[in-house]
Parts: sequence; C-alpha cells; structure tokens
Amino acid sequence: MQNKGAIKFLAVVLALACLFQLSFTFVTRSVEEKARTYANGDASKESFFLDSVRSEPVYNLGFIKYTYSQCKNKEISLGLDLRGGMNVTLQISVKEVLVAISDNSRDADFNAALALADEKQKNSRADYITLFEESYNEIAPAGKLSDIFSTYDLRELITVDMPNDGVIAILRAQSESAISNSYNVLRSRIDRFGVTQPNIQRIGNSGRILVELPGVKEPERVRKLLQGTASLEFWETLNNNELFNVLQNANARIAEMNKSTSPKAEATEAKKESGDIVSSILNKDSVNMVNDFNTSNPLFSALQPLLDRNTGQPLNSPVIGYAIASDTAKVNEMLNLQQIRSMFPRGTKLMWGVKAIDEGETTFQLYAINANTKDGKAILDGGAVENASADYSQTGSSANVSMNMNPTGARIWARMTSDNIGRYIAIVLDGYVYSAPVVDGEITGGSSKISGDFDIQEAKDLANVLESGKLPAPARIIQEAVVGPSLGQESITAGMMSFIVAFIFVLIYMIFYYSSAGVIASSALVLNLFFLFGALASFGAVLTLPGIAGIVLTMGMAVDANVIIYERIKEELKAGKGMSASIADGFKQAYSAILDGNATTLITGIVLFIFGTGPVQGFATTLIIGIMTSMFTAVFVTRVILVSVVESGKKVSFYNSLTKNVFENVKFNFIAKRKTFYMISGVMILLSIASLMYNGLSYGVDFSGGRSYVIRFDTEVQADNVRKALAGNEGLRTGIEVKQFGDATQMRILTQYKYDDVSDNVTSELNTMLYTQLNPLYETPLTELEFTTNINEYGVLSSDNVGPTVAHDITVNSFIAVLFALLSIFIYIVLRFKKWQWALGGVVSLFHDAFITIGVFSLLYKVLPFELEINQAFIAAILTIIGYSINDTVVIFDRIREYIGLHPKREISENINAAVSSTLARTLNTAGTTLVVLIAMFLFGGEVIRGFIFALAFGVILGTYSSIFIATPFAYDFLPEGGKKNNKK
Repeated sequence: MQNKGAIKFLAVVLALACLFQLSFTFVTRSVEEKARTYANGDASKESFFLDSVRSEPVYNLGFIKYTYSQCKNKEISLGLDLRGGMNVTLQISVKEVLVAISDNSRDADFNAALALADEKQKNSRADYITLFEESYNEIAPAGKLSDIFSTYDLRELITVDMPNDGVIAILRAQSESAISNSYNVLRSRIDRFGVTQPNIQRIGNSGRILVELPGVKEPERVRKLLQGTASLEFWETLNNNELFNVLQNANARIAEMNKSTSPKAEATEAKKESGDIVSSILNKDSVNMVNDFNTSNPLFSALQPLLDRNTGQPLNSPVIGYAIASDTAKVNEMLNLQQIRSMFPRGTKLMWGVKAIDEGETTFQLYAINANTKDGKAILDGGAVENASADYSQTGSSANVSMNMNPTGARIWARMTSDNIGRYIAIVLDGYVYSAPVVDGEITGGSSKISGDFDIQEAKDLANVLESGKLPAPARIIQEAVVGPSLGQESITAGMMSFIVAFIFVLIYMIFYYSSAGVIASSALVLNLFFLFGALASFGAVLTLPGIAGIVLTMGMAVDANVIIYERIKEELKAGKGMSASIADGFKQAYSAILDGNATTLITGIVLFIFGTGPVQGFATTLIIGIMTSMFTAVFVTRVILVSVVESGKKVSFYNSLTKNVFENVKFNFIAKRKTFYMISGVMILLSIASLMYNGLSYGVDFSGGRSYVIRFDTEVQADNVRKALAGNEGLRTGIEVKQFGDATQMRILTQYKYDDVSDNVTSELNTMLYTQLNPLYETPLTELEFTTNINEYGVLSSDNVGPTVAHDITVNSFIAVLFALLSIFIYIVLRFKKWQWALGGVVSLFHDAFITIGVFSLLYKVLPFELEINQAFIAAILTIIGYSINDTVVIFDRIREYIGLHPKREISENINAAVSSTLARTLNTAGTTLVVLIAMFLFGGEVIRGFIFALAFGVILGTYSSIFIATPFAYDFLPEGGKKNNKK
C-alpha cells in the first residue's frame, strides 16, 4: 500500500492534537471535582472555590500554563439540555426606533403603516423596515416619508424633498445602529452576569439576538436583565487622589467590622483547599501570608488601589482601583454597606468599566462618578447626541470617536467641559463606563473628538453607543427555553447510558459478523470516536442531547464504509484472488460507493446546520464531523491495519461459519415484482393521507407557537387530574394539552395562553397561574419560588416559549430545508450518474420515506405512550432519514452503473436485479448496525429524545425498503431502455 507511512504519521498527529484538546476537559473536571469535595453540597462554597482559582494556573505543560478560566473556554461545552440553563431569542423593537426618530409622529398613515407592518411580521421572514415600506406604500401610495422623518435630529440626513427610497435607506441605517448598540449592551450585561461560557450572537439581519446562559437558576432575573432599556449618560468624575484616604479608612473599618462579628473564614478555607492546584506558584508560607493580608485588608485584598509603582502615591485618575471579575461582587457588597457609603463624598457613585484591561479579560477598573446633582440624574444624556462616527487618529494606529450634539446639548456640553478642564468626564451606558476622556479645554459648538486606547472595532462600538443612546430599542423575548439542572443531569445520565450500550452493541455486531476483520473495524471505530470528540473540542462545538444522538448514530453509520469494503473484499476472495490483492481491489472498488453515500448524507447534514437552530445545529455538527472522521478511519486507518496484519503473516478472516454464506445466493426479480411493492407503498401513502385528514398532527410549540412546561410532582398523578386542576382557571380552560412525559410523576403541559403577547409580565402571570392550580396536587406543597425557579427536584423542570413570528419562521425554514435537501441530492445524483431518471427515482423514494413517516406520526401520536410531536427535532429526523435512505440508494445505483459497464449486452433489468442482490448484504448489515444503535438509544436515551429516535428507527426501516423496492424500480420505469436491452453504457 502506497503512502502507508504518511497515513500513520497523519493519524498520530491527529491523535495527539485530539488528546491535547480533550485534556482541557479532564483538567476542568478535576478542578470541579475538588470544588465539589470542598463544598460538600454547599453551592455557594463550590462557586467561591472555583472563583478563587479562576485566574490561577491549573494546567502546566512546562512551556505554557493555562488558568482554570482558559481551560474552561477550551473544554467540550455542554448544551443547556445537558447542564441546565436558559436559551432566549430577543427581538429588537425596530418599530419603537421608528416612532422615536419620527418624534412620536401622529401622522395617521404612518401609524396605520406601523400597525400593518406588525401584522405582516407575524407571517413574514422579511425585516421590519421592508415590511414598513411595503405597508406605507399600500396605505399612502402618494405619501412622503420625508414629511414624517425630516425632524430636527435628522435634519442633516433627511431633506423635505428626499424620495421615499432615500428615506428608507436612512431608516435602515438608523435601525441597524440601534440593533448593534442593543447587541453591545446585552453582551456587556451578560459578561457581568457571572455565567460560565455564555453565548450571544446576532441572527442574520432579522434584528434578533440569541442568548444562551448555562446554569442559570433565576429565569425571572434574566428576563428583567435582558429586557431593560439602557440609558446613555455623561457624568463628571471624582479623582482617585481625592478618594484614596476614604478607601484606606473604609478598608480599616471593614476589617474592624469583620473582627467584631467573628465571621467564618470561608475565604481562607477555600484558598487552603485550592493550595494543591496553585502549588507551583505559592508555597505554604506564602499562602499563609496571603491569608493574613486578606484578613487585615478585606477591601484591598479584592480591590487593588491605583497607585504609582515607584512612589506608592495615588495616581490622578477617575479610576480608584481594579479587581478581577470574580471579586467585583465582593467589592460591591463591601462598598454598599451603609457604614462605608457614608464615608464617601455626597453623591458618589461607583461604576465598573465595561472593558477588561488585561489580555485574559479578567480584570476591571472601578470608576468614581460625581452624581452630586439636584435630582441625582446625569447633567447630560444620550438624547443630546445627534451623530457619532469612528475613524483612525492622525498619528499612530489607535482610533478616535467623533460626535455632534444638538444645540441644547452643545450648551450643556460647553459648560460641563469648561467646569472640568484637566479632569475626566465618564461616558456611561447601562451603569457601566465605556470611556472616561480627559477634558483639555472648553468644547463649544457641540462637536467633540474622544481619544483613547481604542482599536477600530472598539471605537465603532463606542460610536454606536453614542449614536444610538438616544434611540429606544427595547428587546422583547420572543422565544425562550429553560432547562432545570436536575433534568439536565438526568439527560447526561440517559445520554451516556445510550452511548455506552450502543457502542458496545456495534462492536459486538461487527466482531460477530466479520470475525477478526470485525476486530480491526471495531478498533478503527474506537479511534473514530476519539477523533470525533477531539474535533468537537477543537471547533468549540456545543454538545447537546441530540448531539449525543448524532454521535451514536454516526457510530452506526460509520460501519457502513467498513461493511461496503468488507463485502467487496469477500467478493474478490471468492473470485480466487489472494488476500493482499483482494484487499487492494476491495478498497478500490468500494471508493465510489463510499464517496457517493457519504456525500449525500453530508448534504443533509449541511442543510440541517444552515437551517437548524440550537440542538438541531448540535446534531448537524456532530453528524458532519462524524462523517469526516469515519471516512478517514474506515478508508485509510482500517486499510493500514489490515495491510500491516497481512504483511506480518497473520491470518485475517472476514466471516465465521454462521455468516459465511449469508445472502450469498439471493436471486429475486425485483423489477418484475415492482408493481406489488408500488401497491404496498400506495396503501401506506393512502393511510397517511387519511390519518392526516382525520387525526391531524401534534404540533410542538416550535411550529404552533405557545408555551410548553415539563413539571414534576412528588407523587404519581393522572393527566386527567392535572387537566381538571388547570381548568379551575378560566385562562387555562382552552388551548391546553396535558400528557405524561416519562414516568407518572412528570407531565408535559402545552398552552397558547397569551403566547403572542411579548410584554414582560405574561410569563410571570402564567407561572403564578400554574402554581396556584397545581400546588394542591403535591403531597408536600411548594412555595411559588420553589415551583418556578428550577432550584429543586420538583416543580418546573423545563419550559419553552415560542412567539408566533418565530414559530412561522421555523415552519418556513423547515420546509425550505427539506426542499433544499431534496433538490441538492437530485442535482448531485444527476451529475454523478449522468441521467436524471436515477435522480428522480432517488428523490421519489425520499419523498415517499418522509411522507409516510409523517403519516405514522399522525396515526400513532394519540396511541403511543411517548411524545410524537412535529417540531425542529422531527425535521432533523426527516432530513437524517433522507440522508440515510439516499446513502443506501446510491450504493445500489453505483453497483448498477458498474454492472452496466461490465455487462453491456444484458437487459438492464437483469443488471438491476443482480446489482440489488449483490448489495443486499451491505444494505441489511448497515440497517442492522444502525437499528441496534437506535434501539439502545430508544431504551436508554431518556424521554426527551424518544420521539426523535422513534422517527429515525422507523425511517431506517422504511429507507432500506424504499432503496430496494421503490427507488431503483421507479428509475427503471422512466429509463428509455427500461425493459429493453441496454446496448450501450
């Protein structure tokens, strides 16, 4: 075998890279296990322990050291469904931006257009500005938008004679600026929320922002945090050298207070407990010295004063000190004590900087704000800023921000800068300081340039803050999912159980069927798994429960390449070739089928990734990576091992006495019997149509909109009893579904109560209603906080909230995903097999599989004891079935193409029958290994993915059937030479 050394080298390099990436996960798990041991069940102590080592090196490779925080960022991330937390999609209210920049115009056509755009947005994927433009043109075809928007603030941008399309362009830019600013505000808030590995991202140009907060246990607090409207303010500052004596006195006073109250020395305990982790830096004596300093200087142990390193004197700055992120809450607590606040000058406010000052992004500055005004409010706010922009400074590579104010703002700004020459003015948004430039002189005319250590992106962000500070762009939650930690832990347990059982089943199956060659395939499968997890860690992919399903399913499908290769090798051996020649020819003959099968499955994985969100994207990610790694291990690694074993003189067997002649002499006239199977499929399709007409489908909140709750009781309950209890509230009597979810202590409740209302209080209102009606069903009553906040074993385990706009978009995206997958596969098969008839046969069989699977869900959702919902996970299942089925089909097509080339004189029906028969062992073996995997997942994978796995298992069976009995015969019927002799290729 050529390049054997190169493949070995590449495999070793990949293995080492994966080992390095996975090592961070092992390190963080070790640290967290120490934290759990120290805390002994106390969550606050565990959190404190982890905070104490967050910036300490915990992983020393000799040439480089990694802190716990850095290791945490490199570990395999678990999705919210595995570790609990909150997933929120926010919609920035562009409507309110338009109202604001129109100066609250009362123009009847303008307000009617806004109302119409609101209505259109519920069933449209277009952005709000486009919908507003369409609506205004419908309501006022001759209307002039410039009459509405040529306000004082926009006088330099919009003139009275500007055409409507020009005004729309300005409005689009203004709304984009507001959305960017809202994104920056949310990012800042989330960074300070204290959540490990948060995720925030904009979703295209939709004005939506996705926020994921793992481990959150206070959903109501998060809702208030994310939906609050930010305010831009300009504040005078106090000076560090004016306040240093106050800080010293505060430090001494807090130490006295600590002594007098004799608190428990939890900080000391935590530092001692973590001593083994940082032993490479601090010895025992130095740890004791640190602890003594912390006791004597409680404030300065957390807040380092800003002092000159040479003289020890306080520096001239609005910054009075700095602290690591994990200590900021402690500093706030100490400085907010009544006895300490009274020591500061009247009106002093302390605010943290928005940007970390170190490379590790763990250290933040504390600013002193002078809020000694009559009403305690800022002298100047964002309403004064007309426009702002970022540009590079004339000298150096740093960037500046220019801003202009309206006349009223310019007068206040001139007075404010005149009074503060040589001092600093803080630009504050949402309670955090974005910049605090020094005032060189009085600034008149309202035009200013803010300089600082900005790169261009930071300057653009600050310009956005200034530009959009006057624009109210509130964020409204339009989709929300909350998963409690107990359900997350159960999902991990169930997922790992299904993973281990399925993995063992696949290994046993391969070893049983292919004897010693099966051992080699199993070894490659273990390596494939290692590569897969290493790749997930390298790409920073988030592992979700459907992602685990994707990994396990990938294992089942990974053996497909080995099965194709081994069946080919067996054919070569039976033709009388030697082992080495059989291996070489078997791999050569198998490449085409493996390439086509994996390419078509890869297409569906990519479609899933593009159109899916959240867990569905997690499933697609693992599927795509799994296809890549399994191709490498099956085609290259397996061959290297096989060749090495044969060259060493050891015997390799590809079968045992039970499997030697399985499917050996199958001779079935598939083409002659095709009409029988058309009739069978026709009956299944008619049953599906009838069920869809009379039974309908059970739509999840993804498609219907609404709210879904999984609630656990402390005793077994009946769904009817839960339904009756809920009916005691008038608002819950209609549009509500109750179904057992898992065992009899868990119920899933779906309701459309005010689901299209995005106001802040609806979620709280519904939570209270559920608590009031369901609490009597508990043997030990819960408080409302215990019921709703996911902090204990009972109550709301998880919740989903999907607004009508999101539900519409998900529905549209799902249809597009399926159609795009079918079209892509059609094009691929046409290009590969040169005739559209093969592509038609393949796509018809895929449509057949998808439609009948939907029909089965319709037929059985009222009968089976688990959820059969039409949701995003179901669409993922449909696309996976499509990928699996077409994989089967193209392998058969590939063999037909080969037989046509080998036997051009035969009738095409003979070639087809022979090709299908010769691939039967591969088809059924692949289906067998995949079904083994899916059965393990169905039994042990937990309730959350049971409906998803049922769809996959049914789809595998149906896809195997359609590949053999529908796709190929259907293509045959449309071929010009169908039923005739194939005289040319």
